[in-house]
Amino acid sequence: MGVSESQRGTPLSRRIVLLMAVSCGAAVANLYYAQPLLHTIAHAFKISNGTAGLLVTVTQIGYVLGLVLFVPLGDLLERRKLIGAMLIGAAAAEVLAAAAPTFAMFAGAIGIAGVCAAVAQIIVPMASSLAEAPERGRVVGMVMSGLLIGILTARTVSGLIAAAFGWRTVFGFAAASMLALAATLWRALPRVESSTDLGYGALLRSVLTLVREQPVLRQRMALGAVGFGCFSVLWTSLAFLLSGSPYHYGNATIGLFGLAGVAGASIAPIAGRLADRGHGRLAATAALVILLASWGLLALGKSSLPALIAGIVVLDLGVQGLQISNQSTIYALDTEARSRLTTAYIVAMFLGGAALSAVTSALYASSGWGAVCVLGACTSAVGLALWTLTARVIRPLPAAPDAG
Repeated sequence: MGVSESQRGTPLSRRIVLLMAVSCGAAVANLYYAQPLLHTIAHAFKISNGTAGLLVTVTQIGYVLGLVLFVPLGDLLERRKLIGAMLIGAAAAEVLAAAAPTFAMFAGAIGIAGVCAAVAQIIVPMASSLAEAPERGRVVGMVMSGLLIGILTARTVSGLIAAAFGWRTVFGFAAASMLALAATLWRALPRVESSTDLGYGALLRSVLTLVREQPVLRQRMALGAVGFGCFSVLWTSLAFLLSGSPYHYGNATIGLFGLAGVAGASIAPIAGRLADRGHGRLAATAALVILLASWGLLALGKSSLPALIAGIVVLDLGVQGLQISNQSTIYALDTEARSRLTTAYIVAMFLGGAALSAVTSALYASSGWGAVCVLGACTSAVGLALWTLTARVIRPLPAAPDAG
């Protein structure tokens, strides 16, 4: 079961780690190509901005379904085949989105793409399983940074392609990239066999067992929901702010704001190194404080471009640092159940994101950017309070011997 004997004790090459990071980023980018185009899509389908904003929720709900139904299979099936099948499914959904004649069909297609984008969360625990224990935090940090950078650059790529070739071309590009990744990963990744002999139904039920039996997992699920909720509050509303007064930016310029977040994501792997050195609690504390502070800068960003850019950088640094700390912690809980631990954690994380993105769309329409920043700050404060109250009470049990 799990990683083969030939793979144990062999350091994971930097080339494979980078390929897995790029793959995670490209896969999860399917959730975000539409975000900088929301006002353009609203105009194309003759719907309101509020209705277009629900596309964010549709893709995130699709992603949660993928997490629940497919990610646990990473502990049951050979992972390379599973990854290839889900990437091909994502490509087919993006082709449908590119050609969709109605908003309902478009929403359905990107919802299916969201389901298949959960392949990123099969790749992350696979990287953790292949990595040696002393470097696991660093490897998870690099792969998770690739994931967040993919989310952020998706907006830039989407805006630039839409400005040059039209918004539908964005989804054709996404389909081509998924097919290219499927072929590349099939050749490059090692075989990683099942780590369990449970049936599919029992496998899904075991996710709930892990949640019930692991208080650290529940704690980190709540923190993950807070972190990604803040992320969704910002990126759901940012296109509306930038397309209106006082900025009046077009698709290409709005997309470029994703690059500001990349700066924060590129710094965040420090959290993985801290986890490897036994300082995971410090990393989580620092990330939550940074997350709360970012909303002050973002509030000033309503009329100050430098403050807005600084706020984006700081928020994405806090979010990514928190996610790396969380996942490094939960992967040490049960080495044979990393895909199922990922399912529980990322489902909670994206439910938080989906709920807050829906609230944000309505809140921005009714009350504007200032109210959105208050929502983000309150969410961050709840996360910091939760961590402060539970950090000394809830601690991980000693890790079991690593079977890969």
